[in-house]
Amino acid sequence: NFSGKGDADSDPAMDPNYVVALRKKCLKNGPNNIVEMDPGSFLKFDLHYYELVSKRRGLFQSDTALLDDPETHDYVQSHRNGNSESFFKDFVVSMKKMGRIGVLIGNSG
Repeated sequence: NFSGKGDADSDPAMDPNYVVALRKKCLKNGPNNIVEMDPGSFLKFDLHYYELVSKRRGLFQSDTALLDDPETHDYVQSHRNGNSESFFKDFVVSMKKMGRIGVLIGNSG
């Protein structure tokens, strides 16, 4: 339901074979299905996600959008090829930045 019209269309940027696999999983398990965001590696903290995104097999539209921008495209390709040292350094930096985000509470939240 990519268009939001209630039909069965899919994201045209997504790998069509992955779309078929997702549809089978959804039909098989009904409305209570669970789909891993990183199939094949969802129990590990590794670079497998970037391999999937590079093949246009990201579960979310935001995953596929990473390939649309030259900077993030290059980042995905670099990490797809096993640049784990850079990834873990970047992850630390991003977690520190996220830790500084002010949490809105009460009527502001």
